Amino acid sequence: MPHCSVDSGCGDQNGAVRTRALFGALAAAAAIAASQLAAALLNLRESPVLALAQTVIKLTPGSTAESVISVVGKNDKPLAVISVLAGMVLLGAVLGRWWLQRRPLALAGAVVATGLVVAAVLSRPYGSTGGVVASLLGGATLVAVLHLLVREEPEAEASAGVSRRTVLRMAGAVAVGTALAGTGGEVLAARHRRRRALEKVRAALKLPTRRVAAPAGTDLRLQGQPPWLTPNRDFYRIDTALTPPLIEPEDWSLRIHGMVERELTITYQDLLDRGLKDAWITLCCVSNQVGGDLISTTLFSGVPMKTLLDEVGVKPGADALLSTSDDGWTCGTPLSALTDGRDALLAVAMNGEALPVEHGFPVRQVVPGLYGYVSATKWVREWEVTRFADFEAYWTQRGWGAKGPVKTQSRIDLPLRDVAAGTVPIAGVAWAQHTGIAKVEVRVDDGEWEQADLAAVPNDDTWVQWKLEWDALPGDHVIEVRATDKSGYTQTAERSDVLPDGATGHDRVAVSVS
Repeated sequence: MPHCSVDSGCGDQNGAVRTRALFGALAAAAAIAASQLAAALLNLRESPVLALAQTVIKLTPGSTAESVISVVGKNDKPLAVISVLAGMVLLGAVLGRWWLQRRPLALAGAVVATGLVVAAVLSRPYGSTGGVVASLLGGATLVAVLHLLVREEPEAEASAGVSRRTVLRMAGAVAVGTALAGTGGEVLAARHRRRRALEKVRAALKLPTRRVAAPAGTDLRLQGQPPWLTPNRDFYRIDTALTPPLIEPEDWSLRIHGMVERELTITYQDLLDRGLKDAWITLCCVSNQVGGDLISTTLFSGVPMKTLLDEVGVKPGADALLSTSDDGWTCGTPLSALTDGRDALLAVAMNGEALPVEHGFPVRQVVPGLYGYVSATKWVREWEVTRFADFEAYWTQRGWGAKGPVKTQSRIDLPLRDVAAGTVPIAGVAWAQHTGIAKVEVRVDDGEWEQADLAAVPNDDTWVQWKLEWDALPGDHVIEVRATDKSGYTQTAERSDVLPDGATGHDRVAVSVS
């Protein structure tokens, strides 16, 4: 009588292999759900899946990370998590295919995969025994479900159909259990509860700030142009945290040490007691392509970083501040940019309200004139006064420049689509934080450069809106812009990529006039 089973089949061997792969993928999904549920029940700050995804991000070369960001933009974090989940499911499918004929190899693969997850958990700032337990539970679930679903069946043809139905029912039960465990993990997730509680604390804070409108004359108020003042909900976000750290103000502190005369640890209330300063600041990401939108402006409120550095007393020879986030991210900032009088702040508020959680609540850094990767540490926890020669920060390890001054740039916001012939406003923004914009020039179809009108600005640390009235004639046209800053530098037309220290080139748009 022929051997007949879900695994070997009575006819189509390829079908049996596909079935084993499917069961392996299902086993991996069950393992993920089990570890997520355990993470919720154990009240972990970070699940094994997120720890693994964060580790993958940390190990990704800078050029690769930049390529991903340039393609997917603000969707990079969901993509990272989805990619890790997909990789785990694909691994399960491979182990399912191997489970019968290559059992030792499949077991070794499951052990190695579990070990890698455990290592990722322990490498994170939030690593704990609970995280290891959740990881091991996931590995055990993977092996148990593989053993349950992928197995030899009785050879009797009469019983084969029953066994097939039995296995398929078990597979269905595993699928339902996986869904329930995953859903339960989300429902029970302590993180979600902490986030809701933290938002209540954040909303109840009585900070010495007030909501303000954009300063008079800064916004040209042209239809279709982004506002001069960026609402908090629209402020760009680029960081490495898949989920933002959840820190209660009363639990926050900042340790300052290194090449200082006196070490100091301050609390959130200590910071508030020093008094807050308001400053209009434009922040820009080094990943911002020519014409890109990874740039925003708001009113930050906080304590000047220079005040704290003066308190601790910087020793001779120090030229850098190495700051560390709650989640372990690091950046190095030139001390000169923190002590030259610019509004470098330990910020607690944006636009008159406590920092949003995604933007560093309760405390973050902002430094005008520097790209965020060397200055804008969110959820900041530690300062080490040191020297650039003695460390490499997160992004400089990946090939980015060490000091990251913002480059003089300009962008065209209007027009970006087909327009009717007649008088048409050409408008946009230009920026050279902490240097200031002296003029903006526009030309059409490689003609003569014409100087645009500039709106008002409250200081040199923000972008400026500009406008030029254009007598648009029918046809296809190319509009180009360039800016000159107050140092006399006119931005180059030569195109360069964002790596290693920011993009260059003129923004150009094609417009059809009818």
